[in-house]
Amino acid sequence: MKRLKIAHKTEYFYNEPVSFGPHRIMMRPREGHDIRIVDGRLEVEPEATVRWLRDIYNNSIAVLTFAEPASKLSILGEAEIDYLRDSPIECLIEPYARLFPFQYAPEEQIELIQYRLPSYPYDGARLHDWLEELYRHGSGEVTETFDLLGLLNTHIYKSFKYLNREEHGTQPPCETLSLGSGSCRDFAVLMMEAARYWGFGARFVTGYIQMNEGQHGASHAWTEIYIPGAGWHGFDPTNNKMVGSEHIPVAVAREQEKACPVSGAWEGPSNAFDRMVVSVHTSAL
Repeated sequence: MKRLKIAHKTEYFYNEPVSFGPHRIMMRPREGHDIRIVDGRLEVEPEATVRWLRDIYNNSIAVLTFAEPASKLSILGEAEIDYLRDSPIECLIEPYARLFPFQYAPEEQIELIQYRLPSYPYDGARLHDWLEELYRHGSGEVTETFDLLGLLNTHIYKSFKYLNREEHGTQPPCETLSLGSGSCRDFAVLMMEAARYWGFGARFVTGYIQMNEGQHGASHAWTEIYIPGAGWHGFDPTNNKMVGSEHIPVAVAREQEKACPVSGAWEGPSNAFDRMVVSVHTSAL
């Protein structure tokens, strides 16, 4: 077991006071059998009422409602967590799913419908051509399921240049394939859509990653794929890793837009927005 402290601060600066609509905040780590929250707080400026809820994916969301205009919006989420998974990652796969292709069990097929449908259906032909390098889908070829997913993870890592993109939003898979570059969220979406093309249930994950000693942590994104017997298993194509104890999940969703750390609207002159500043720190306690 290890204890970590996470501090995630997002600030928006405006040239004059603007009015803020409701904002949805996803900064609270996702609790489970491997993560326990010891302490947590959310600080917001200007003052806002805070309402907590669980969304359809069981993510913890703070909904902020503001009463007064302001020229700065500051949101600080802090948490101390116990990470209980220190042992090597295990992936115990059901015998029927150890070789690909396989069919999910009937009850899993029902639950996984939304996670198997592509978010970018018109990118299917381009994905097909790209994935042919790894596996000829529909050819009857049989391969180890976990090895195939690991190969996809490594292929993305080796084939694309990482960019720390400041722009909002995520590139569609075809754009990432054309550019040959992207951010962690772009690579997570590419892997998610590629896995869905092969018939896997896959979802987008946003959270934090603990860096080496002396470095700040960072917000991060990766992919989880549902493997019978192993459950939702994380793959980090940005770093060519299986998701482990340095990854701290915050939110999961079928589509990346539903896992945004801060979302909301403001009202004022179109040129009022000045800049946004984001900082993330993770440290061992």
